[in-house]
Amino acid sequence: MHWLDASGNISDDAVIRVLLADDQAVVRAGLRTILETQDDIVIAGDACNGLEATTLSRDLNPDVVAMDIRMPVLDGIEATRRLSEQNSSARVLILTTYGLDEYVYEALRAGAAGFLLKTDPPEYMINAVRVVAAGESLLGPQITRHLIEQYVGGPPPHACATPLLNTLTPRELDVLQRIATGMSNGEIGVDMYIGTGTVKTHVARILAKLHLRDRVQIVIYAYDHGLIRPGAVDRATRQRQSR
Repeated sequence: MHWLDASGNISDDAVIRVLLADDQAVVRAGLRTILETQDDIVIAGDACNGLEATTLSRDLNPDVVAMDIRMPVLDGIEATRRLSEQNSSARVLILTTYGLDEYVYEALRAGAAGFLLKTDPPEYMINAVRVVAAGESLLGPQITRHLIEQYVGGPPPHACATPLLNTLTPRELDVLQRIATGMSNGEIGVDMYIGTGTVKTHVARILAKLHLRDRVQIVIYAYDHGLIRPGAVDRATRQRQSR
């Protein structure tokens, strides 16, 4: 999303518009200070609760909503869910001080593109905004492992194959399972001996066939339907580290 126009300036189309949603003014001010140091990021507005965030998202059309989970009037989870239901183009980046708790998992299920701890270094926040704005998901192997071990613990009792799964080719199913272990497109390409472009094509087809929005939803779908077990995440991580 970052390129220059004919005059050598950053193109307006390349600027990432961010909406800050947090009930603490000092947190919003801190995030604004961090993000406004970057030429390719602007603050479109800020909200003090989830309801205001959903309203402003419609009015301001931000690329990214940096969303706190615990807010008055309407919490970040329900606000994220409403944005997803409204087919908002804004990507939600969940901010939390509590780490990987059940609220983070529910926010991801609601449609969030990823999450970040408020205690993370400033550069993490900047990178996270760029990652989710580019259409990627902020969900690595460690996050995936904790989500499954703590809040899923393996496939739920109702896990079963769906007709939609039958539309996937064996190759697409292999890619889906690797995404569910937290692998990036590059890592999947190396593991399957295929190009990154081919991986991206498979991912796009998986999203379309399963009616999913992004990689986070692919991960949740895989566990909800028993396509991968918690131990597979650790095995995949060890294999990558041994290379």
